[in-house]
Amino acid sequence: MLDHPEKQRYPEFPKRVRLLGIALFVALCILAGRLWQLQVIQGEHYNRQAESNRLRPQVLEAPRGMIYGRDSSIVLADNRAATDLMFIQAEADDPEAVAGRLAELVTFDAEAFLEQVHEYRRQPYTQIPIKRDISRTALTRVEEHSYALPGVFTVVRPQRRYLYGSTGGQLLGYLGEIGPEELREMRPTYKMGDRIGRGGIEQYYESRLHGTDGQLLMNVYASGVPQVRTDAYGRPYIETDSFGRRLRQETQYLPESGESVHLTLDIELQAFAERLLEGERGAIVVLNAETGEVLAMASQPTYDPSVFVKHGENEARRDALSDTDEPMKNRGYQDTYPPGSIFKIAMAAAALEEGVVSRQTEHFCPGHFQINNRGRRWHCWRRSGHGHVAMDEALAHSCDVYFYNIGLELGVDRIHEWMGRFSLGQSTGIDLPREHTGLIPSREWKRETRQPHYPNEPWEWNWYDGDTVNLSIGQGAAASTPLQAAVMTAAFLNGGRRVYPFINQEFGPARVSEPFMSPETVEAVWEGMFKCVEKDDFPTGTGIRAQVDGLAVGGKTGTSQNVALHHLEQYGDDVEDIPYEMRHHAWFVAGVPDEDPPIAVSVLVEHGHSGSRAASPLAREVIDYFYTYRAPSEALLVAKSEAEE
Repeated sequence: MLDHPEKQRYPEFPKRVRLLGIALFVALCILAGRLWQLQVIQGEHYNRQAESNRLRPQVLEAPRGMIYGRDSSIVLADNRAATDLMFIQAEADDPEAVAGRLAELVTFDAEAFLEQVHEYRRQPYTQIPIKRDISRTALTRVEEHSYALPGVFTVVRPQRRYLYGSTGGQLLGYLGEIGPEELREMRPTYKMGDRIGRGGIEQYYESRLHGTDGQLLMNVYASGVPQVRTDAYGRPYIETDSFGRRLRQETQYLPESGESVHLTLDIELQAFAERLLEGERGAIVVLNAETGEVLAMASQPTYDPSVFVKHGENEARRDALSDTDEPMKNRGYQDTYPPGSIFKIAMAAAALEEGVVSRQTEHFCPGHFQINNRGRRWHCWRRSGHGHVAMDEALAHSCDVYFYNIGLELGVDRIHEWMGRFSLGQSTGIDLPREHTGLIPSREWKRETRQPHYPNEPWEWNWYDGDTVNLSIGQGAAASTPLQAAVMTAAFLNGGRRVYPFINQEFGPARVSEPFMSPETVEAVWEGMFKCVEKDDFPTGTGIRAQVDGLAVGGKTGTSQNVALHHLEQYGDDVEDIPYEMRHHAWFVAGVPDEDPPIAVSVLVEHGHSGSRAASPLAREVIDYFYTYRAPSEALLVAKSEAEE
């Protein structure tokens, strides 16, 4: 045999085998470590992810809390069962035929419906809305013909309902869909598509009225959308997804309704006040003068908040939002006007408290006034003058010259301080959104607002005696809300205390200050207010049209200039000849201190031109109605009837 030489082994081979073994060992260690991390360390995390992929929550909408009136038997806003007509094409062979039959029974957009049917043809179990919130009559017709409407069924959901329509609508507010910015701030309590309060009580108490949504937790497939139905009682259930696959319910969390809110609002009085203002732009505010409870805060024009929750009301919504008369604004606390002569009751109190005048102090009114008897003339509303008048007569006849004099003696600084005590130019603290604070001008205000525009012209931003003269009768830059005027008036009915108005009964009567006026001051001012209404001998008080048989009514008229007087001279004395937008605003504040409860009333009629003629008769009607009615008013019955239609 031949001897073969021994094969030579590659000298590097053992080294490479060892390196390969080490690499495999390291890889196995890394794999084992990663498996340990996934299954042990992070096992709970991935288990939750797997569960979330397997289970899908279906939100069950929670009803909002109820809103009650002053009497807890009066429901102002609740939730009703709204019925939506739905369609599943998997249960119908011929959707077009179904649409044709439905068109004979209910009014709906058949073309848009068939477009959706075509869009979801690959998901035949998807629920397609036919018509939202159908009427009972339409529902009855559909149920009677259900044998010929395969795939058609109903789903019940809660929908907000305002039982008195536009009555109190601005105070209750309305609902609107949540926006992206709001959603980022309010997650996870809210989700896209939720409705939130957009005004009034609905907005201010949103966190209380908004309920807690429930959930149906379902086993789901990777694709498909669970299809919610409701039974005859509105209880939700899910059987299939949008592809028709059967689903199993794991858990159900029932929705929790929002909390209820009980208001101080007297809905009968509110309806009556709104009726009085029909055809006008203005506001009527009625407060319990002892506690600050808002009994009524009517504003015209108004709107029905139901149009924001009902389907098919697009035009009504657009009208409410775009109307130049601003029906969605409550003029009682969301608009300001020069207070005019109603300002004089606070001026009188400030002058008495500061010792500038006494009840007997007289000033002579020749029909005009000049500072230091020279320069510009400021006129009294009665050009012939009032002669010698003391405080009670000055209030009864609304003598401007009297208050020009005491305004200069008080000075702007003390006027500004005292008006704040009456809530003028400040927030009243009302529990409603977007309250306007108005303005009582001061030296600082004039400097801050005008100096930036005239930095080198100090005469443009210095305060002058002429500014004080204008302010003394509630003109110039002064601006107040009717609610502030009612708070001011209440102080002369409750012994000189400031009330903080509220509309939620939970606040109670504790929101009242200590007296900030002496009993003597209150009595002196009230005497002038009483004569303003009850003085029958000539010359009568300017508020004589507010007299109510059997009641001791006191008040103060006010006519605030909307344009400079010289612009009106060309139109003469006939108000009808003056363009509407140039007419003065008409004020009247009044109170009844000797009745239980004592009420403070504030009336503002935009461009009413005369507080005596346009505003005081409305106050008389409100006071008479409040203390004499016994049965639900015709205005209330009409309002509720219209809301139910």
